[in-house]
Amino acid sequence: MAEPKRVERPLSPFMIGPYYRPQMTSISSIMVRITGIATLGTVALLVAWLVAAASSESLFASINWLLTSLFGDLLLTAATWAIWYHALGRLRHLIWDLGYCVEVKANEVMGLGMFIGATVLTLVTVIVV
Repeated sequence: MAEPKRVERPLSPFMIGPYYRPQMTSISSIMVRITGIATLGTVALLVAWLVAAASSESLFASINWLLTSLFGDLLLTAATWAIWYHALGRLRHLIWDLGYCVEVKANEVMGLGMFIGATVLTLVTVIVV
C-alpha cells in the first residue's frame, strides 16, 4: 500500500513570515491579547503599590519612586494606551456580536480606528489627568 503524500502547510496564521501575510484584522486581534496581558501586569504593579503603602514605609518609598520616575511615567502611559486599546477591542467585539461591521473592509477600518482611538484617548487622559 502506498504512503499518502503529506502537504506542508502552515500550522497557524500566527506564523507571521514567509507563510502568512499580516493583515489589519489579525494584527488588531493579536494586539488585543497582548494588551490584555499588559493590563494584568499593570494591575499587579498597582496592587503591589497599595500593599507596600499598607505594609512598610520604606517599601512604599521604593515602589512609589519607581512609579513617579520618568520610567514609571512612560510605563503608566503605555499601560493607559493598552487599557484603552483593549477596551476598544472589546467594543469592537460587541459590535460584531450585534451583527454589524462584519465585512472585511469594515473590519480593517475598525482595526485602524482602534490604534488611532487608543492613541487619542491616551493623549486626552495624560493631558486631563
